[in-house]
Amino acid sequence: MKILRELLVSNLVWRDAVFDELVRLKRGYDLPNQDIVEGEYPVVTSTNIKAHHYKYKVEPPGVVTGRSGSLGQVQFVTEKYWPLNTALYVKDFRENNPRFAYYFLQIMKLENFNSGAGVPTLNQNHLHKLKIKLPTKKVQKKIAAILSAYDDLIENNKRRISLLENMAEEIYREWFVRFRFPGYQNAEFEKGIPKGWDEIRLDSFCEKVTDGTHDTPMPTEVGRYLVTGKNIKNSQINFSGSYFISENDHREISKRSGLKEWDILFSNIGTIGETAVVGENPDYSVKNIIIFRPKNSHQSLYLDQVLKTPAIIDHLLLIATGASQQFIGLGVARGYKILNPGSDLIELFSKKVVSILQQIKTIQKVNNKLSSTKNTLLPRLISGKLSVENLNIQFPPSMLTENMETLKRT
Repeated sequence: MKILRELLVSNLVWRDAVFDELVRLKRGYDLPNQDIVEGEYPVVTSTNIKAHHYKYKVEPPGVVTGRSGSLGQVQFVTEKYWPLNTALYVKDFRENNPRFAYYFLQIMKLENFNSGAGVPTLNQNHLHKLKIKLPTKKVQKKIAAILSAYDDLIENNKRRISLLENMAEEIYREWFVRFRFPGYQNAEFEKGIPKGWDEIRLDSFCEKVTDGTHDTPMPTEVGRYLVTGKNIKNSQINFSGSYFISENDHREISKRSGLKEWDILFSNIGTIGETAVVGENPDYSVKNIIIFRPKNSHQSLYLDQVLKTPAIIDHLLLIATGASQQFIGLGVARGYKILNPGSDLIELFSKKVVSILQQIKTIQKVNNKLSSTKNTLLPRLISGKLSVENLNIQFPPSMLTENMETLKRT
């Protein structure tokens, strides 16, 4: 009888539906680069905010996903925005909870609905009649609240990390850009830099400069992660966006491109200039990434800041090759010259910022655990395998704010 009651409750809470009853998607709007006029409204692509324009097309809340190019990624927008023509946005939520729709789209693997021969293109015709299960609005809101609570914590931690990174960057700029390092009052200058400093090639500064595998190993169900430049963002590696390769492929890649603690990963194809310092006991492989191996941890912390410098990235972009996709070759990376202030000052700088970076690592570990837990809950909640209808759930700040904004517009 208990099982029967549970089945009856489940059938009342979740019903059979088709995708068109969840949301109605619409193609974004054309906006050539030359027509963008700086303003307050985000121009949203399938993966990020491209720019800010003085006009908007859609009221919040918004959900945006890829139409062509990058399929499968989904964004939630909380302000008036302009969805770009390479994206699809939700024109009609069909009275469903917008955040629930956002999370639902995340588990759908929209990249599987690709109809493009060359550039991946989402086939909406295959989506409209796709059979799905939809819960009541009350349950939708509870599911959205649980997942949003995790996202709120993760975003708050990201802001803390950003503040700490800014502190480390400011120390670097003060010492090595403005030349106000300890004892600078007594320093002599030659050719615009302190006496005793010089320029040095990266392959001389580092013990080793190499890159990741040039092959494309087959994905596997289990194994080791294969990280590419796309998986590096804001000094962090996003493993959730990478895939597994076999243990054998990992061993083969490691023979040439194995990683060690304090190595610096540098994205050199497409999006150039994203960096991440390798932590202890790395157990993954890399592709489309340059690997800088400084001679010690002090040099690693210094070089990481050097490679993040906007002037350095701008210069690398100028010398990058490739018509359709920019590329920094291994030869260019090895021969690139940076300022070398000497081992004593580098070590002093390292000791100054290491506590800041340890705090960043601690927060990153917390975020990794939060992301892992959320990613485990996501499919179970959206599929109804994890019941929430009898839970008394507190709504997170982000949802409370959205509800207030919605009331103001009605």
